[in-house]
This record gives sequence, structure tokens and C-alpha cells, in this order.
Amino acid sequence: MSQFTRLVPRAARFSARPVTTYRYAIPAATGFKRSVRGFSSGNPTRFPASGPPETSSEERSDSGAPALGTPKRLPEFNLANKVVLVTGAARGLGLTQAEALLEAGAIVYALDKAPHPSPLFDSIQTRATHDFGTALHYRQVDVRDVPALNALVSEIADTHGRLDGLIAAAGIQQETPALEYTAEDANMMFEVNITGVFMTAQAAAKQMIRFGNGGSVVLIGSMSGSVANRGLICPAYNASKAGVIQLARNLAMEWGEYGIRVNTISPGYIMTKMVEELFEQHPERKTEWPKQNMLGRLSSPKEYRGACVFLISNASSFMVSSHLACGC
Repeated sequence: MSQFTRLVPRAARFSARPVTTYRYAIPAATGFKRSVRGFSSGNPTRFPASGPPETSSEERSDSGAPALGTPKRLPEFNLANKVVLVTGAARGLGLTQAEALLEAGAIVYALDKAPHPSPLFDSIQTRATHDFGTALHYRQVDVRDVPALNALVSEIADTHGRLDGLIAAAGIQQETPALEYTAEDANMMFEVNITGVFMTAQAAAKQMIRFGNGGSVVLIGSMSGSVANRGLICPAYNASKAGVIQLARNLAMEWGEYGIRVNTISPGYIMTKMVEELFEQHPERKTEWPKQNMLGRLSSPKEYRGACVFLISNASSFMVSSHLACGC
């Protein structure tokens, strides 16, 4: 008690000192004027209006009550009339996230380098039209082809007069010991997983700035961007995902003044067709991998649906430069 009483006057003396207030000016983006290589942002400092988007119809659940994500129940999750791009969405995690966005009401464009998406795509596209009153489109593009990527994203934005969101899920993996990795293979990994993600985010951000409504960019990282996976030898992949996480922080810092939020999702091991094939080659991993996380199991693609809708929607309107790590 005596020690406490001696500290009180010191605190009082400290609090009596004058307080200096610091004000920080946010500089304009270098070289933006505000224009980026030929495109002009009519009102670069305009922020999107707060609050959920308006909808003209009132959806109902089976019980007759207003459905979730509508004006009367959790409207901040409503993505009606929003236009969202998802790369790497021909199959797997990207396609699953595209479906979740459709269910929330968004118009979704699935982008992938594959000439055709998986057979599951057609049924989801049909549901988008008939069940959700929205649309799912497929466009073939390689994220390494920057001119084609920019042209496609610009065309989509022109068609709808807006662009609201991006989930950058395109990526490749290669399991090779570090001593055997070639420069060509490493460069390919970085070109797709870092540069491709960067250029995709840039292409989307240009359109968001052009229309002055802000937007949300979600980059798909990996738990491998924060840890070295035991028994999985993929140094270049892990480095590329660490780069994605750091890239998101920098983009969030630069683009926040335009009302663009940038966040990341880092999944743990996901049971996909590719992983199932991997277990056939390495059956011991099917037993060992579930032991390496706190839930004692692997995840499924559908377990990331909520995270992607949350980050794209107004439910996360004040969330920026955040990293959702799942299953690490």
C-alpha cells in the first residue's frame, strides 16, 4: 500500500504536463495526380456511403420471417447489386466462395486460366439465376497476362457501372526441397502467387477508384505464410504466401483513402480433390496433418464461405489490414 501511495503524486505530476497533439496529413498517392497510367479518378477522395446497400424486394425465409441479409435482418451482409470478382474460381475454394457471394446477392465473375470451369459450375450458375435472382459469369484469363487482365476487369466494370469486390484466390503450389528448387520454378511461383495477386488487386482498385464507391479486396493467403509446415516441403510457396500477407498490409495503407479495404484470409489444410490425391501418394499425411491443429481435423472449402462474405460485405466496413488465420 505504501508503494502505491508514493506512485500517486508521480502520476499526478505526469498528467499535469502539457499534452502535445500530433496531426498527420495523408499524402496523395505518388504519381496519381490522381490518375494511374491513363485512367482518371473523377473524385479520388470520395468515400463510399456508410450502411448496407438498399434492396427493392423483401426476401422471406421458409417460416415467413425476413431472411438473413435483407433490410430487416442483418442487412449489412446483403450484397444485392454488388459486383464481385473471384480469381481461381474454376473449382475448389474459389468456386465455393463465389457460390457464397451469390447466395448473399452479389453478381459474381469467376476468373481462371482454365478454358472451362469444373462441371459443378453449371449447377451453381443455374441456381444463381433461378434461386438467388443474380448471375454467375465465367471468364478465362491468366493473372500473369497483365494487359488482358486489366482489359477484362475494365470491361466488367463498364458493363455494370461499378466494381465492389475482389477475392484473389488464384495460386499454384509445388512441393520441392529447397536444395533442388530451380530459379525458373521459383520465379513461376512468385509470378503467379505474388505478382499475379498484386496485379489483380491493382486492376480491381483502379476501377473502384474510377467509380468512386470504394470497395473490398480480399487476398487469399495461407497458414503457410506464417508457419513452416511440418512434413510439407514447399519453401517457395510458403514465401509467396508470406508475401501476400505483407502485400495486403501495404495496399490497405495506400488505398484506404479511396475507401478501399484490403484484408486477407489464411486457410489451413483444406480437403480438396488435390489434397485427396496427395494423400494417395503420402498416406501418412492423412493421419498426421489433423494432429497439427487445435481442432484435430482438416477443413472443407465451405468453412470459408462466411469469412469471404463477411469481408466483402458492409459487415466488415471498418475492418482493414486484418488477417483472418483459420485452423493454424
